[in-house]
Amino acid sequence: MKKETFTISELAAELEISPSTIRFYEEKGLLSPARTSGNQRFYTHRERGRLKLILRGKRFGATLDEIAEMVGLADAEYNEIQQIEKSLYYVEKKYTEIQEHKKEIKLFEKDLLSLKKMLNGRLEQIRQM
Repeated sequence: MKKETFTISELAAELEISPSTIRFYEEKGLLSPARTSGNQRFYTHRERGRLKLILRGKRFGATLDEIAEMVGLADAEYNEIQQIEKSLYYVEKKYTEIQEHKKEIKLFEKDLLSLKKMLNGRLEQIRQM
């Protein structure tokens, strides 16, 4: 049987993050867990999915503001079209950055190989003296 709700400890353990990280995302308005009558947080599959998206965004280098635009604030009206368009914007932006980094790395690699060749040549000259 599929579990319907999760405690903060269960989510933290599953996603290998601390409960304070989850509370931080809640404070930033990215998560909005329900509460028991005893005021204990519990998370639905929707909140669990949002948390996974937040963590994925962080892994890809997105800021919390960018993530908030992509997944929307927890208490905001859900508009899937705007959410997808905003996500596509940030995906394209990140892709462009990666392409630029690849160019820079190729140039750096070329410079390193040139320097290596020069140093090996000079080392050989010194050894022959």
